Amino acid sequence: MGRIERKEAENDNKKKDKKSTLKEWAKTIIIPIVVALLILQIIRPTLVQQQSMLPTVEPNDYLIVYKLAYKLGGGPDNGDIIVFESDLEMDDGSNKYLIKRVIATEGQTIQITDGEVYVDGVQLEEPYINGGYTPGDVLPVEVPEDSVFVMGDNRPNSTDSRNSDVGFVNEDTIMGKVVFRLFPFDSIGGLY
Repeated sequence: MGRIERKEAENDNKKKDKKSTLKEWAKTIIIPIVVALLILQIIRPTLVQQQSMLPTVEPNDYLIVYKLAYKLGGGPDNGDIIVFESDLEMDDGSNKYLIKRVIATEGQTIQITDGEVYVDGVQLEEPYINGGYTPGDVLPVEVPEDSVFVMGDNRPNSTDSRNSDVGFVNEDTIMGKVVFRLFPFDSIGGLY
């Protein structure tokens, strides 16, 4: 093999090595990015900054929201903890996301009297609420189609469906169902 042929072979090997290195870099970078983007279409990590769900969820809890929970058929169920976009505005002008518990779904009648919550005339047992009392009477009202009635577990300190600024929550505004707590580590696990 002559000197020119050896040089051409070396150049070909260098080109192959560069292509191989580029392919490896692409696999190392692009595949994880694509996987991460796909995962973010299914779940969304959320940091809680409110006290309205005490004692179930505390400020600085890191939660996983399952975004496809209601998109694959079926709507929210009573007792689900959801994250939804409200009409309340944040300081930057964007809409505020709230985390609340579904109390009644479309077609059900909600009523709050003397600190007790009734759905379709049946008093709810709510061992998860802070203080065991729900302030603010709500006359019997039927939840509209494609909507839910939500309240925080910390009833005295929750802006929720009892407040006209929130009202009934349209299912289209629901980001997803809270399914898991990642942090703090001593409380890791499901919320139900």
